[in-house]
Amino acid sequence: MAGSDTDEAETTERSADQQLVEELLAGKHRALARIISKVENRSPGYRDLVSALHAHTGGADVIGITGSPGAGKSTLVDKLAKRYRDQGLTVGVIAIDPSSPFTGGSVLGDRIRMASNTADMDVFFRSMSARGHLGGVSTATADAVTALDAFGKDRIIVETVGAGQNEIDIVKTADTVAVLVPPGSGDDVQMLKAGILEIADVFVVNKADIDGADRTVKELQEMIHGRGDLAGGHHPGDGLDVALSDRTGDDEGWEPPIVETVAKSGEGVEELLETLAEHAGWLDDSGRRQQQARTRYAEEIRTLLREDAARLVASEVERRGGLESFAEAVLARETDPYSVADDVIQPIEDCVEGRK
Repeated sequence: MAGSDTDEAETTERSADQQLVEELLAGKHRALARIISKVENRSPGYRDLVSALHAHTGGADVIGITGSPGAGKSTLVDKLAKRYRDQGLTVGVIAIDPSSPFTGGSVLGDRIRMASNTADMDVFFRSMSARGHLGGVSTATADAVTALDAFGKDRIIVETVGAGQNEIDIVKTADTVAVLVPPGSGDDVQMLKAGILEIADVFVVNKADIDGADRTVKELQEMIHGRGDLAGGHHPGDGLDVALSDRTGDDEGWEPPIVETVAKSGEGVEELLETLAEHAGWLDDSGRRQQQARTRYAEEIRTLLREDAARLVASEVERRGGLESFAEAVLARETDPYSVADDVIQPIEDCVEGRK
């Protein structure tokens, strides 16, 4: 009887999820918000939801806005969203906030950051948690982008938490990446060389009315010209090698322009919009958009496989008494870490080998 009740509950939930997908595709913002919540919370059935939406994606330009804290990212995103709306385009904004160490949720999730667009239903804003990812972008963020794309948003802006050189994860999610650099930040510019210089498609010197803007622009120009010496600044083997070469791979590649803005007043925002549009056009004309998408999907699959494999291993460890029992056995010199790992993996390996 209990089994029958469980089956009925699962059937009801699947039916409700299917209705959510239909409502999202019909343009209902409430359904979009609910699906993103299920995705962010990793609620039961979220994978089926994302799978059902995937066939309806591919129409949005995804723009990543990153840079150090205090660079004015949120203000600039607000102004960009308003200008896109003035052009008649619909906008989705995902703002990645620091994760709460207690709940894993977004620390600043309820703040009002889109002052110019609060009453506009065609600007969908969502604050999401980085969930401990150093790069500020978790798998849930990519799934939320999928939902916004399937909904039909013309532009999707992902504003990251601003974690310095670890912000390179944005390259896996966005078509175009704008890196904000505040004026007079010579040390920050030097730090860019160590980590995120190579991910930028556009550099934005925001707060350009502050003293030191000219010097910052000059420093960036010097670094861009020396960009070819920065190969290998990212972590090899994490899927970024190909992603970065997609942006800077040959003599016909895209050289990142530098745009000066004063986001608070809107100065330079129009030029930034034009530059973002130029990069989008270059992606299409050069064939790089498909190339980047292929790389992005490969990295997403790799990440999911890694997460799923880790979950399988964790389940097998718990079935055998937990990690502590293995540690006790190693401490007693009854076994060793390599033997434990081989022993835990063996049934999974046997299962895979049996399917060949």
